[in-house]
Amino acid sequence: MTAPALRWPVAVLGATGAVGQAFIRHLDGHPWFDLVEVAASERSAGRPYREAARWLEGVLPPSVAALEVTACTPETVRAPIVFSALDAGVAGEVEAAFAAAGRLVLSNAKNYRMALDVPLVVPEVNGDHLALLGRQRAERGWRGGIVTNANCATTVIAAALAPLHAAFGVRQVFVTTMQAVSGAGYPGVPSLDILGNVIPYIGDEEPKIERELLKILGTCDGHRVTDAPIVVSAHANRVPVEHGHTACISVGFERKPTPEQALAVLRAYTGHEAVRGLPSAPTPALLVRDEPDRPQPRRDAHLGRGMTTSVGRVRADHLLDLRLVAMSHNVVRGAAGGSVLNAELLVATGQLAGLVAS
Repeated sequence: MTAPALRWPVAVLGATGAVGQAFIRHLDGHPWFDLVEVAASERSAGRPYREAARWLEGVLPPSVAALEVTACTPETVRAPIVFSALDAGVAGEVEAAFAAAGRLVLSNAKNYRMALDVPLVVPEVNGDHLALLGRQRAERGWRGGIVTNANCATTVIAAALAPLHAAFGVRQVFVTTMQAVSGAGYPGVPSLDILGNVIPYIGDEEPKIERELLKILGTCDGHRVTDAPIVVSAHANRVPVEHGHTACISVGFERKPTPEQALAVLRAYTGHEAVRGLPSAPTPALLVRDEPDRPQPRRDAHLGRGMTTSVGRVRADHLLDLRLVAMSHNVVRGAAGGSVLNAELLVATGQLAGLVAS
């Protein structure tokens, strides 16, 4: 691991929203990154951040409170590293403008996730897919680049299945998600729609899981990703939980493991070598719970500063081969924290300096 001699100046786009605020909390006091700019919509531009944002959780860092909010353009935001919490409706054009202007964009939006030349990265799982940045810059003529993190539900599923796929070859996945209301942003789902209720539909969520998982668990030759040969069927549900997406997963394998063999693989999992020891990386890479009723969002979502993925209830499945439950914090692990960990991996592997210096 190569730590930077100086902290990199960074900016957050969409800084006033729920995910933008999660970026700010995660970057506060970060040893490698110095948050120097916050950007948002035109109606917020020109105002101090403390006035432009309705702060939702914890204490607003004083160093950020006084920052003036700028517009989301490469002309007004000068930091070489940009974390984007922009809504998909505007993210595509804005993020491309920053990449063309020589900035590295760590995106939480869906716009570029499935592009053939854009890395879709859960760092412990497929950090080697960052090699696509070379192709991206060559083909698009960008001086910078875009790296995406996965959909928040896909992130927890991919983290849980990655070691099992490497050991036994995942071939079928049947997954039902129970997704926290914070995944809908703020103010999100109306209280009278969600209290005491389950909503069995989240727009575009099931297709995201079904396509993104194949790319993340696929193989990269440095120029392209070959999707993993997995059939995925997903059901997505919104439930009255504040933070933490839970996935109940049944899995069919090329080489059927016993539950004991699967547990041994999950416990031994350390993830991508270059990720170990990074500031935001959880230890262990996966936390295996032995209790019969864990993981639970209320008890486990905030482990490892929200970066830990917990796995439990590993047992035989009567329809496929194995079933398990996985859970992680959707706003941290599945959004802001995942993007920050992507940036840390670029720093540690020496790729970041080359990207923003050229």
